[in-house]
Amino acid sequence: MAGQIKAACFSEYEKLEQVVLCEPKYMTIVDTINETQKHYEKEGINIDTAMKQHRHFVSALKDQGIDVILLPSLEKYPEQVFTRDIGFTLGEKVYVAEMAADIRQGEENVLKQWLEVNQVPFYNLTGDRIEGGDVLIDGQTIYAGVSSRTHEEAIAHLRSLMPDYDVVSIPFTDTYLHLDCVFNIISPEEALIFPGEIHGEKVKMLESRYDLIKVSEEEQFTLGTNVLSIGNKKIFSLPINKNVNKELRSRGHEVIEVDITEIIKSGGAFRCCTMPVRRSKG
Repeated sequence: MAGQIKAACFSEYEKLEQVVLCEPKYMTIVDTINETQKHYEKEGINIDTAMKQHRHFVSALKDQGIDVILLPSLEKYPEQVFTRDIGFTLGEKVYVAEMAADIRQGEENVLKQWLEVNQVPFYNLTGDRIEGGDVLIDGQTIYAGVSSRTHEEAIAHLRSLMPDYDVVSIPFTDTYLHLDCVFNIISPEEALIFPGEIHGEKVKMLESRYDLIKVSEEEQFTLGTNVLSIGNKKIFSLPINKNVNKELRSRGHEVIEVDITEIIKSGGAFRCCTMPVRRSKG
């Protein structure tokens, strides 16, 4: 029902209640925009397989009692499956990004339409280069990756919009597209990290705050860092990332294994494919 939706997101790991996804109906590698895509450029993406895997993922989310919103897929947007980048929920508001890559510009309008229809409060970050894959929240701290997609000026603007939060810039190398492909918070005390991509001083700061679980180069290639926490220590992860899953289980997490290996050929996994609208606080 219109007017009933409230946005709320204060962490990466509290109970996920509502999330926005989009089917990979027209998913293709058009412009190689990351290392993973370069590897799979010739092979391409099997749409039928990607769609089947995405449906399985949606079913698994629904099985956990999560309300899944599917945005309409449009042929002109081959990267639409990665809904995380077009917006992000911080506190009780959705921030709509302006996409950096030409191939993705306009995707945010599909999200805005849904937000307007459902009267979800949002702020349009027009003119700012900032994408949701670079933004992580943990209580009163927001981590923002400085990348080719997210600029320091945009982070400064976000800082001015959210004076009650500590917005921390995290510069990292340009090998991986977004921060959530090299760093991902999974609980108040734990985070996954792919070593060597984040600049030294920032790593020390993160080490002082979290038990950092290191992801190997092999499992980084299959996006071991890009898991999705849904609350109650439950985490979506790829079956092929055996070491990551073993580390998570040894720390008491329940790992929900779903195969989306066709989708990750375009350089994003579970976190990239989901834009939380609401997580329960506490």
